[in-house]
Amino acid sequence: MKGFIRKEPHPFYILLLLFAFMMAGYFVGSFIFAIIASVAFDFNLMQIPEIATNPLSHPNGRNIMLLLQGVIQFMSFVVGPLFMLRVLKYDVEPYLNWKMPVAPLLVLLAGVLMIVIMPANSVVINWNANLNFPDFMQGFEEWARAKEDELAELTKMIADFNDIPKLLIGILVIAVIPAIGEEIVFRGVLQKQLHRWTGNPHAAIWIAGLVFAAIHVQFFGFVPRAILGALFGYLYFWSGRISVPIVAHFFNNGFTVLMLYLQQTGAVDIDVESTEPMEWWSVLLSIVLSGALLYYLYNEFKKVPPRTDAQPETIVESGV
Repeated sequence: MKGFIRKEPHPFYILLLLFAFMMAGYFVGSFIFAIIASVAFDFNLMQIPEIATNPLSHPNGRNIMLLLQGVIQFMSFVVGPLFMLRVLKYDVEPYLNWKMPVAPLLVLLAGVLMIVIMPANSVVINWNANLNFPDFMQGFEEWARAKEDELAELTKMIADFNDIPKLLIGILVIAVIPAIGEEIVFRGVLQKQLHRWTGNPHAAIWIAGLVFAAIHVQFFGFVPRAILGALFGYLYFWSGRISVPIVAHFFNNGFTVLMLYLQQTGAVDIDVESTEPMEWWSVLLSIVLSGALLYYLYNEFKKVPPRTDAQPETIVESGV
């Protein structure tokens, strides 16, 4: 019946289902990986823990890890959540996009914003990387720094993009799949359901941003990643189109992969993984340009009308 709005499940229930479907995607992805890897590479699946710790322990260790990361992330962050939405009988397209399409230029500018904001973000990155915890958290700080060093070494071994085929694979695994999957999960589902639950879009955006940062398990990069997650959240909230944070996320990750490729091929002499702040003038320029871009995007997205077929959000006023 036209005008009928079905009763939505409680956000807590939807988020539990999201976790369950993501875990199911993880196990299905692991099975698919095992089949592909056993055919493509000469190795025993029991070697995975060793290869995960040290990809160089196997001739195809880097490729195995990229395949593992790509397949599992695609199944758990893309397929699992989308399948959950269909099981809950949501119409996925209007669920993720409750506003009319926006001009391609605005989507592109959202991506450009991620590059423009990098010098300003370098100050936050430097502060967080050199953060010292109080004495009573000494044990946690030592564990967190050891974990950070371990992940950094693993990333360094995997991030070998010194030719075009490796660059394209790196962009697919590190930029395309995470941009699509993480934005569907953190903005498309988590943020929307938190908004329903709290009735406060800002609380929903920042909580989703904090979860987004925490799931990467890099505590000395937590704050800049949380800010980045919140920025994706505001772009989604303003635009009403999931493509906007996806493109922004892609530009952020893809630019890093591209710079690694240029560094490794000798085209540029820049330490992409440095946590040092950039020159003061570039930071100042970055703040001014980023602020201007954000203001422009906010005003332009505000003009975009909602879709007539979008399902209105049902705000939950009571607890579970």
